[in-house]
Order: sequence, then structure tokens, then C-alpha cells
Amino acid sequence: MCGRFVSREQAAIEREYNIRVHHPFERVYNAAPTMSLPVIRAAAHPDSGAAAGAGVSLEVAAMRWGLVPGWWSQPTPPTSTINARSEEAAAKPMWRAAVRQTRALVPALGWYEWQAQDGVKQPYFIHAAGRAGFCFAGLWSARQVDGTEHLSFAILTRTASPQLAPVHNRMPVVLPPALFDEWLAPWPGDATARLASFAARALDEFEYYPVSRFVNSPRNQGERCIAPSAEAG
Repeated sequence: MCGRFVSREQAAIEREYNIRVHHPFERVYNAAPTMSLPVIRAAAHPDSGAAAGAGVSLEVAAMRWGLVPGWWSQPTPPTSTINARSEEAAAKPMWRAAVRQTRALVPALGWYEWQAQDGVKQPYFIHAAGRAGFCFAGLWSARQVDGTEHLSFAILTRTASPQLAPVHNRMPVVLPPALFDEWLAPWPGDATARLASFAARALDEFEYYPVSRFVNSPRNQGERCIAPSAEAG
């Protein structure tokens, strides 16, 4: 599960992924569903993007969190599409086209999970050692509405590692940089097996600490969201 996370700042994305950002954005400390957030994808025009490593060109696009597939015809977006279970996404109609054709990287500094303690849900901030940035494995989709292209994305999830299981039984699929090119490049063959392979090779060593319930409301933003809570415990 990943229902809130901290996005990366523009300068960090440009520096770490060697991407030139054409439409400026700021870090969001309390990224929530339906927000427009920066997502990295393979460039539509390779000459205009930056190479991830072995030839895949990258670009950053703002996308709505909560995937809406291109074939969706209802006036309102589907619900419960912020996360896709990696164990079943390749076979589910909601996700399977994106699994095969439009995979993405979602840059993040960390994510939040809530754990019930004495009848109260305590939020935790989960992050890599040294608060290093990383990327969730993502799926994206483009949908035409009245002649305008609308981009949206979802984050793939997996069973939580033993380290994080005490906080939540699910976690995002976090890809090591060595897999970025393979993740974004075209996939021949069995998508289900490939997706399982990526989930099996995902990173699972993370740290966490309690934060204030200030983060409960997505209206609240800023560094206070990730400040350690003195009230927890």
C-alpha cells in the first residue's frame, strides 16, 4: 500500500537522472491521490530526453495520481487506482495495457503508512538510508478528453519486506537504478513473469520513524510532515 508519499524536488530529479525539466514544479511533502505529480517515463521523442543508462531516453511529465486507462468512458475517474498489485496487474483489464506498454518511474523521498496503536492510527515516514531518493515502479496512461490529453499514473505494490511488515503488510515496488532501463524498455514475452521478476528484485531495506498526525490531512504540507514526532510511543 502507498497512499501518501513525498515527491522529489526538481533540482534533484534533473541532477540524479540527467533530465532537463521544461515545466517547473516543487517538492510535495504530502502527495495524495488526485494530485498532479512529477513522473519519469521513456521519452516519446528519444532525441529530446536524457539517457537512463543504456539508451532509454527519459522525460518528466506531470500526471494525476490515480490511473485512468485510455479506454475509460465514464464521466468520473475510476476509484481505487492509485496502487496496482504487482502479483495481478499484468492480467487485470485496468492495468494490463500499461504493464505492457507504459511503465514509469515515480521519484520519491519516502512514503507514509499508518499503524493502529491503542485505537489511534500513528503515521510513520518510511525512507531509504540517509534519506536518499529512489523511484517507485509505476504505470501511466494517456486519455483524450475533448481533444485534451490527460495523463495519470499508479504505483505498483508488493508484499512488505520483513523489516516493514510490522508497519504495514504491503509496500511499493522500489526499483534499484540498475533496473531502470530494463523497466522502461519494450517488453517481449510474458508480462506476468517479467513483472514478478521486477518485484522479486525490488529494494526492501528501508528505515522508518513516527511522525505527527499533522500529515493526516493532505492540505498540510512542508517539512513538518516528515519531522519526527515527540508524541509517538
